[in-house]
Amino acid sequence: MKFNTTNPATEQVIAEYEIMDRTAVDEKVARARKAFESWKETDIGERTRLARKLGRMLMKKKQQLAESITEEMGKPVRQSLSEVEKCASICEYFSRNAKKFLRDEHVKTEFAKSYVSFQSLGVVGSIMPWNFPASQIIRFAVPSMIAGNVQIVKPSSTTPNSGGLLIEQLFKDCKFPEDVFQAVIGNPTTGTALVESKVNAVSLTGSTEAGSKVAQLAMKDLKKVVLELGGSDPFIVLGDADMDKAIEGAIAGRFMNCGQSCTAAKRFIVLREISGIFTEKFIERTKGLKVGDPADMSTDMGPLVREEQRKKIEEQLAASINQGAKLLLGGKRMPGSGYFFEPTAISATNDMTACREEAFGPLAPIITAGSEEEAIRIANDTEYGLGASIWTSDRERGEQMAKKINAGCVFVNKNVRSDIRLPFGGTRK
Repeated sequence: MKFNTTNPATEQVIAEYEIMDRTAVDEKVARARKAFESWKETDIGERTRLARKLGRMLMKKKQQLAESITEEMGKPVRQSLSEVEKCASICEYFSRNAKKFLRDEHVKTEFAKSYVSFQSLGVVGSIMPWNFPASQIIRFAVPSMIAGNVQIVKPSSTTPNSGGLLIEQLFKDCKFPEDVFQAVIGNPTTGTALVESKVNAVSLTGSTEAGSKVAQLAMKDLKKVVLELGGSDPFIVLGDADMDKAIEGAIAGRFMNCGQSCTAAKRFIVLREISGIFTEKFIERTKGLKVGDPADMSTDMGPLVREEQRKKIEEQLAASINQGAKLLLGGKRMPGSGYFFEPTAISATNDMTACREEAFGPLAPIITAGSEEEAIRIANDTEYGLGASIWTSDRERGEQMAKKINAGCVFVNKNVRSDIRLPFGGTRK
């Protein structure tokens, strides 16, 4: 069986790919298990040398990789270039710090010698998303491989080239040993085959629903599992916030990558005393965004990744308006080809669909809170708990408030983002 990829900006078919079946996946896993036996014994100095070389190769090939990201999933090429640069920085960071991270940790006990030693695990199977097709793979694969593991990646069927085959070729170009990094291309059945194969651990970045299914499959064999799932991150603006900085943060936090990020700002909770000026400035700034051809370096926002994604945003918007939300800006498909949708803002309450569900697109619900305590309550009134941001001129106040937010990572006067120097993950779903 085969599947096609489609350019979301033009709706034109890009390429056709064979769907790898269970037999093909099992063959790759068998080769990976064989490669692991020698890779785990490879000196860490050699492993870090190869990872650093990969970083340089990513920079050398960044235009090609960025253009493929943009073609397959519609991200503005300026943002795609930044994604590839982040990949290179990940390689450099872990190459520089690997020996420190992996050295034995000595513990004082009554015994002659006690220490914790980090040993490689084996074959790691990763199911990766389409929204950051290159950086998500590099962020998971490189530190794991430096630690002596080998990697099999199943990219999204939306981004098999930028999230799989091009990355696999870069590893080959850097002369990594054969089969220590492999890509399997296909659909969800391919992913299921990978999870159920003889891999030692599984990672997934995707929806909560997909994560639940993968976790259940992996637990049948008690495989280690790492999941990075969805979010409905609150963006809290207090009365003393620097309004210009907050607005710039809000625009980037909501509309970068057309709002298709797990860490995007998805609920804007603004104190009543400034809600009017915030909303006015937010709408004014949003109107200035350039929406269009993602291959153009001046474009701020491209299309949604698929027609289904556009329909989902339309449904969430319509449901919220039926529940009493007020449309402030946008709300319509854009004319012409491509899965474009206008940057949209609504005045909402936290019980509306756009706030209860994860809105994975350019839809910004603005919620008014009467007090700081109410803002905290609204922020925590969700089944998600990935990230949050607080905007205030009083950093200490922001830090104290952050401790009351039920989320894995909380930023003060910065948008939520993954940072390889810090832990990253959420609470709850």
